[in-house]
Amino acid sequence: MEKICTDLNAQYQELDDAVADLNKEKWYLQTPFYQWTIFDQVAHIAFFDREALLAIETPERFKQSARQVMQILLSDGEWPSKTNPLLGAAHPEQLISLWRKTRADLLNRLRQMNARGRIIWYGPDMSARSFATARLMETWAHTQDVCDTLRLKRENTDRLRHVAHLGVTTFAWSFKIRKLSPPAITPRVELAGPSGERWVWGEPEALEKVCGSAEEFCLVVTQRRNLADTRLQCEGEHVRQWLAMAQAFAGIPQEPPPPGERVLR
Repeated sequence: MEKICTDLNAQYQELDDAVADLNKEKWYLQTPFYQWTIFDQVAHIAFFDREALLAIETPERFKQSARQVMQILLSDGEWPSKTNPLLGAAHPEQLISLWRKTRADLLNRLRQMNARGRIIWYGPDMSARSFATARLMETWAHTQDVCDTLRLKRENTDRLRHVAHLGVTTFAWSFKIRKLSPPAITPRVELAGPSGERWVWGEPEALEKVCGSAEEFCLVVTQRRNLADTRLQCEGEHVRQWLAMAQAFAGIPQEPPPPGERVLR
């Protein structure tokens, strides 16, 4: 747990560094993610970090809260307008202070857990290690939205492997969430990490595979870029179908941005 918690803390800090010195006007800039503001992005992470802490410390209270939250997630309205008030932070200064304390408490509890210990959540329960990995993935994805808005160039590290791993392991999930039968294949995934290290999943003889940059793969599976806007090399009909709708995160099915919409020059 120490390794994943250290990486999760570093991912939190990247987002914190991106927003800490923003003036009030920039906090309310709209991001390319469903026109959420930067405030909405940070509030979203803070809200579910607080829910995560609740799930670990008082599971019964979390179950009660989860019913209300699920109604919001399944509604047609904008999530931030309904979840932000529940957080109780109306201004950026309040939000950043609340989030820093919440995430510190969450990391402290996660570090105390056995990696295989179970945590209840909105879908199936998860191991503590998988749970921390999912928090890292979500924070990384929303940090991308903030960086795109502020035109900040990211310096990704090899902790990106956690995001890539979730992207690979949610192959079947990406089909099931859309009520499609997952293809009876295990794709080969070959990626180049930020340090140049080669990351591989699947068997060498697999007929369907994807190769390329780990960063571009992670942008696709978190729906921050359209597959057409990357240099990923795909072989096989099912792999192309997967990456056109890949979804490494839980919740309702969502769609990637159209081609060209989130290309930064």
